[in-house]
Amino acid sequence: MIEYLNRRQFLASSTGALIAAQQRPNVVYILADDMGYGDPGFLNAKSRIPTPNLDRLATQSMRFTDAHSPSAVCSPTRYGILTGRYPFRSRLKKGVIPPWGKTLIEEGRLTVPAMLKRHGYNTAAIGKWHLGWQWPTPVDFSRPIPGGPTTRGFDTFFGVDAPNYPPFCYIDNDRTVGIPTEAIDRDKLEAEARGRGFGWQDLGTGPKLKDWDLVNILPELTNRAVKYIEDRSAKPEPFFLYFALTGPHTPIVPAPQFQGKSKAGPYGDLVHQVDWTVGQVLDALDRTGQTRNTLVVFTSDNGPEWPAYDRARDEQHYSMGQWRGIKRDLWEGGHRVPFLVRWPGHVKAGSVSNEVISHVDLMATLAAILGEKLSADAGEDSYSILPALQGKKRMIREATVLSSISGYLGLRQGDWVLLDHKTGDDNGGKEPAWRNYEPHSSPGELYNLKLDPAQRKNLYAQEPARVAAMKSLLEKYKREGRSIR
Repeated sequence: MIEYLNRRQFLASSTGALIAAQQRPNVVYILADDMGYGDPGFLNAKSRIPTPNLDRLATQSMRFTDAHSPSAVCSPTRYGILTGRYPFRSRLKKGVIPPWGKTLIEEGRLTVPAMLKRHGYNTAAIGKWHLGWQWPTPVDFSRPIPGGPTTRGFDTFFGVDAPNYPPFCYIDNDRTVGIPTEAIDRDKLEAEARGRGFGWQDLGTGPKLKDWDLVNILPELTNRAVKYIEDRSAKPEPFFLYFALTGPHTPIVPAPQFQGKSKAGPYGDLVHQVDWTVGQVLDALDRTGQTRNTLVVFTSDNGPEWPAYDRARDEQHYSMGQWRGIKRDLWEGGHRVPFLVRWPGHVKAGSVSNEVISHVDLMATLAAILGEKLSADAGEDSYSILPALQGKKRMIREATVLSSISGYLGLRQGDWVLLDHKTGDDNGGKEPAWRNYEPHSSPGELYNLKLDPAQRKNLYAQEPARVAAMKSLLEKYKREGRSIR
């Protein structure tokens, strides 16, 4: 029988002396948006998209093959990353934060950047926020915007709320850069995008800055991230850079130098641009002599959007990899994501871990590295993956909770995954008939991923005892959400 250590035991047993013998590491967390498990070459030998920088990073990193976002969509995953809590514990039980939505991270909640500030870190968020603000009513762009990143542990922020949401402008700390006074012509932009072969853009309506250019967002964010790394090289404090990319999420607008460079259409070109962006960050660390003392994480917030099915059919590029499902779904393709960790001298280059991990594990992992003792109401679902990074073979957690866009929950335990809903589909039946999956009449789904990674054989009806035990454990996790305020 496997004996599991609980989270507090892991924090105590994970080498607390690690940081005493060395300088506190810088931390760069790069979060791609809607990049599928099968997009980068290091995970998919048949990828139709060139990803040389990510492939190079993989040779220098530990590659996790069984990493999961806590949700199959954006806002709840970001909440989990920054708080170490499963997103179902927040007020957002389904969906994402809408345009002009309120701040999701609770006031007073310990966040990863706030924890790192206790240890003398400078903390910066650059890119997509999508965790809400306390927008005044009516909105007045001449005033500061409360409730944003700089109120949740970050010293600085530069970026956008979401690239396809209003306001269509940059936000610098707690103010918009300029006053967005024009109405975005969504129909015109969509038509222009289709005319350029870019396809669906998923744009919202709302005010924009004059001459706002969707193509320039990712390049500008890249420049800002590089400059931050360069500026911090002359400072004595360690830094935490949370670099939340806006791609390859819609709008699918690759910059001109990347257009036509993949064999997976404009989306593939944008993934190629994301790869270039990662390369710029890595080059900045090399150039400034900070590579050796920087822990770099690269991952994605969830699986790929629904056009992934069209790409698979038309370009033979499977953004979801070998997994079933896409963004929003409770099936594996909705939440199994690329995950690389590079930390020279501490993480073996080119190594592979099959440990099941979750994005919520960032807080406990950094706490273990720094010798931080988390209180009982902080990062309740976060486990340190430091043992895995050190190459130790032991089970990190008993089970992992998963969720879809509608808030349906699943539980991963060993080789088994229980979907506590009648179907793992949460895209309204977008899975095409040519995928050839058989329907079933069970009230849920149960799969053995070791024997059936494509989730074709639903064993829910054949394994009632296992279903009951896993449902009971899931209910226990839900019931013990002691941190809900």
